[in-house]
Amino acid sequence: MAYSEKVMEHFANPRNVGELEDANGIGEVGNSKCGDIMKMYIKIENGIIEKVSFKTFGCGAAIATSSMATELIKGKSISEALKLTNKAVMEALDGLPPVKVHCSVLAEQAIKAAISDYYTRQGIDPKAIVGEINECCHDHNADGSCSVCG
Repeated sequence: MAYSEKVMEHFANPRNVGELEDANGIGEVGNSKCGDIMKMYIKIENGIIEKVSFKTFGCGAAIATSSMATELIKGKSISEALKLTNKAVMEALDGLPPVKVHCSVLAEQAIKAAISDYYTRQGIDPKAIVGEINECCHDHNADGSCSVCG
């Protein structure tokens, strides 16, 4: 499995790592059965993501996608951050092996979860703004349960 230079750079030297003490939005996705857990911290001021950081337990691709995702939303408006897709994260990293695409999905979902938490803390129902957040990165059964996690 070959990784791009950008993936290796973000894995070896991740940006924005750690807890954000003054975060006003925190989102966590993934689970231990999957093997990857991402926690995103955001500090929003006047509708702009002023600070963002992450803590990720997972493989190198999970760390790299978390790092790149934080770089892509820092300084952006909430609406711009909500438009970030896993495809954009992968493109910014010059691609991922097919078996690691799920890491970029988790990064997208972690950002949405943090923004959802921000709205909840403001007393605003986030579902109409953020949409549904998948806690994992696998295909789901007709009943919504995960085909891998259970």
